[in-house]
Amino acid sequence: MDNNTNHSIRQDTFITKGQIEIKRQAFAVDYNAGVNHLFTQLDTQLGVVLESSFEYPGKYTRYNIGFVNPMLQLVANYNKFSLKALNQRGQIILGFITAAIQQIDCVKTIATSDELFEGSIIYSTETFTEEVRSKQPSIFMVIRAITDVFYTTDDANLGLYGAFGYDLAFQFEHIKLKRERPSNQRDLVLYFPDQLIIVDHRKEVATQYEYDFSHNGQTTVNLPRDGKSEAFIPNTTEGKSSEYKPGGYAAIVKEAIEYFKRGDLFEVVPGQTFYNGCKINPSVIFDRLRKRNQSPYSFFMNLGQQEYLIGSSPEMYIRVTKNKVESSPISGTIKRGSNAIEDAANILQLLNSVKDESELTMCTDVDRNDKSRICKPGSINVISNRKLEVYSRLIHTVDHVVGELREGYDSLDAFLSHTWAVTVTGAPKAWAMQFIEDHEISNRNWYGGAVGYIGFNKDMNTGLTIRTVRIKDGISSVRVGATLLYDSIPEEEEKETILKASALIDALNNGTDDKAKTTNTQNYYNANWAHKKVLLVDHQDSFVNTLANYFRQFGVEVITLRSGFKQEILAKLNPDLVVLSPGPGRPCDFAVSQTIAMCVKLAIPVFGVCLGLQGLVEYCGGSLDLLEYPLHGKKVILTNYHGKIFDGIKSKEIKVGLYHSLYAKKDDFPEQLNVCAESSQGIIMAIEHKTLPMWAVQFHPESILSLTDNVGLTIINNVLKYILR
Repeated sequence: MDNNTNHSIRQDTFITKGQIEIKRQAFAVDYNAGVNHLFTQLDTQLGVVLESSFEYPGKYTRYNIGFVNPMLQLVANYNKFSLKALNQRGQIILGFITAAIQQIDCVKTIATSDELFEGSIIYSTETFTEEVRSKQPSIFMVIRAITDVFYTTDDANLGLYGAFGYDLAFQFEHIKLKRERPSNQRDLVLYFPDQLIIVDHRKEVATQYEYDFSHNGQTTVNLPRDGKSEAFIPNTTEGKSSEYKPGGYAAIVKEAIEYFKRGDLFEVVPGQTFYNGCKINPSVIFDRLRKRNQSPYSFFMNLGQQEYLIGSSPEMYIRVTKNKVESSPISGTIKRGSNAIEDAANILQLLNSVKDESELTMCTDVDRNDKSRICKPGSINVISNRKLEVYSRLIHTVDHVVGELREGYDSLDAFLSHTWAVTVTGAPKAWAMQFIEDHEISNRNWYGGAVGYIGFNKDMNTGLTIRTVRIKDGISSVRVGATLLYDSIPEEEEKETILKASALIDALNNGTDDKAKTTNTQNYYNANWAHKKVLLVDHQDSFVNTLANYFRQFGVEVITLRSGFKQEILAKLNPDLVVLSPGPGRPCDFAVSQTIAMCVKLAIPVFGVCLGLQGLVEYCGGSLDLLEYPLHGKKVILTNYHGKIFDGIKSKEIKVGLYHSLYAKKDDFPEQLNVCAESSQGIIMAIEHKTLPMWAVQFHPESILSLTDNVGLTIINNVLKYILR
């Protein structure tokens, strides 16, 4: 892992609660390189990278933490656990820890050696009150013993890093297990590293910390920081498979609705898993995912035994800083649009959804209940409600809940009190977990658990294990769920799970980033039109340059000329198309009819926008009237649309933007013109000439209000297609 400049910038020595002397050296490393060099090492070496690439004031700050070749590994499987030294340094540390673990009343020693301590937890038959539920015998007794030995407030980074599996909850919640668990299933894997790279993106600095430990004449000083290496073994299985046939997940939703009717459940979050062979190294998948789907809890872990976790979780599970405990429930989801305008429309739909509001309300009420077990009375507050967080393909509504720990409770109590988050289980929590156990096809393994670290200063930062790829023996699995309520539409919930899985599946299967776009990047260029010329007549409008830009995207040459030019100039330019721009005032202010007459005489096709439509109507003998309420910067829905300029638009509704006070009257509308579209208020929105190559629209195809489904560019493409073919 060495990435330092061999120049120590700081050296410190401090003593832990267990009288362990720790020497820490800090080295400056290349900020731009950060932890990136660890990615490929994690393909073959044990270790962890945690990355937060999502900035949110008062909540998330961008950072990176990573290491390979840790000293020690803690693994748990139901009531059995093992502490394994991974190198000589780990053997020293294991010796420091063994005595403390053997003093735990509920721990039974199974086997000990210089490299391994195996034990089991003797569960209690005693009845525990809810207030001390997190104190009952469990694997967390072992974790607490380790953190007590190494407790220090002099270092904020040293601690245990890794993953917490879903089945850990069953050490506290007595659920009737219906599915058999494999004997080699691991419910917890935590590493004790002695070398960390920390990247602070605010300060734009990266630091490598190296630790040595000494106690009673035993020391790690001068021992090698090494570990075993095992190459990733890919699997060439073709195609992807789901646990359910189409409609299978929807069937579970329908069954859950019956539970809601009876009052057995308020909400529940069943999941489904998608499987595929993994042909590429896990580091490649992680690099794709971190670039495409930035999140506050991205992670890449080599857990050994050909098992890897790769994720980009958007949700904080539990974070504890001193006595402050935080969580951030996410519930309420809608897909991203193809541009900012569609995003805005989807956000309005999400915020106005009673169902989505109910989801988050229930999640936050349960979360507050979880905190009430371990927090000071009156200290629990919702400091933000239904805030929007926007990711590559999804938009979420999110709450932020904080509390202050009561005397006698620490970060592990906070962690256990929330096991597992209502956003991946449901409410009431125990009944929801039983529904999940009864109805899901496969075991959750790591899904719905947590990833992160427990600091030896008793702080903690963990994210929920969602949006995660698990790779085991070359087979990838992506598990996703949806929050179900009585209001749920089964087919829509099934679609939501597929959408949530899509970014992860794409990262597995290809290198192409087809995530939802926030700008129009579609290539409309047509090489056959590269020598075609468009004359844009400017009627002193504020949107002429944008309109010209739209036409230029198709490869045509655009010449913009203020109105009032003579016919000789038009003849000399000899354009393939004349575009009549929008503008203020009336068509007669710019002699639009005369411009159209010149085009007719020279047999030049015409396309008019707004004022251009009004001018074409007047040229053909129609008349205009004034709207009672001017529509400037307003959006309307087109109805009864048809004709060549709407080719390829399949939406049931077309939303477009308007800037006009005048409109074409229907009572004396010219016979030589056809109406191609109207607004929902009955105003003429598009026309075409019956015999001449002339089209016009009352709306602005170049406005951001017309971006939905790329309506504006599609119409311009159609005009050019029928003229330039």
